[in-house]
Amino acid sequence: MKTIIRSGKSNNVVVTIAIGDEYYQAWEKYAFPTWEKYCTHHELGLIVFDSNLIPKTDKSWKKPTWQKMLIGNALKANLPSIKNVCYLDTDILINPSAPNVFDSYDQNTIGVVSLRKNLPYPYENTLRRLAFLRNRYYDTNYPLDSALFISVEKLYKLHDLPAQEDEACSGFFIFNIQSHFELLKSTFQKYDKNIKSITGGGEQTHLNYEIQKNCKVSWMDYRFQAIWIFEMAWKYPFLYDYGRNNSKLVNECIEASLFTNYFLHFAGSWYESDMWKIGGILESADARKRFDDFAGYLKIPVTGNPKGQIRPKTS
Repeated sequence: MKTIIRSGKSNNVVVTIAIGDEYYQAWEKYAFPTWEKYCTHHELGLIVFDSNLIPKTDKSWKKPTWQKMLIGNALKANLPSIKNVCYLDTDILINPSAPNVFDSYDQNTIGVVSLRKNLPYPYENTLRRLAFLRNRYYDTNYPLDSALFISVEKLYKLHDLPAQEDEACSGFFIFNIQSHFELLKSTFQKYDKNIKSITGGGEQTHLNYEIQKNCKVSWMDYRFQAIWIFEMAWKYPFLYDYGRNNSKLVNECIEASLFTNYFLHFAGSWYESDMWKIGGILESADARKRFDDFAGYLKIPVTGNPKGQIRPKTS
């Protein structure tokens, strides 16, 4: 466990798990610069678990992504002053000027972001664009009809679980240690090491089931976990054709997406999901200033009073 930034008086921390050099170095090089600015701005702690939270010989060992459920237990034992945790996957970029995620969090709940509801664009139409564009530009073998379109009811049934209201992407969740560490730990311990899931042994559906069934859930603003494959299919479809050989264009589109979102998650295993590693995101002083200036402008009241006709200056 590495404490990169100590928490301020709030005792709130952002936490990730980056086990192995491949994951840690990618996070440190491409994502950390945006995380550092955000955490420093809001006086949040930043902690990285860079080794397994349990030994591989443990009978409850599973795919490492399950270990996010042990974070609360580890922090309670080692840093008892920490109150609330925002867990993020390593492949998330942060708008440094975004609001403090803990300001909109109810400590009596676990906060998550829906993958299906309250999106700023139509869900099924976005998935159809995604499937069509992958098939057209990436691989003609990519199916136009697949589990990409599975209903929430079928998703839980596939895992032999009673259906819940919704599905959240488990790359982001926020919880109060005292209230939720036992639930998360017991969820980890409940499932067999040979667990099968639609994500190749991953935890997402099972974690969704346990937290929706056993505690109050806050469905938070989509902007706290905007999904890049959705953003790209809906807003930047031209990247499927031109993005693989144009890093500058990809960079500009990612920054444009961050301009309107808070946390941008590059979830998945297809080509789009590696675009966060393009580098250079918000590195320029001009880009950072534009984000800061806009965040400040949003706090200024406007009157709507006419100012007369204004024309752009001619050169």
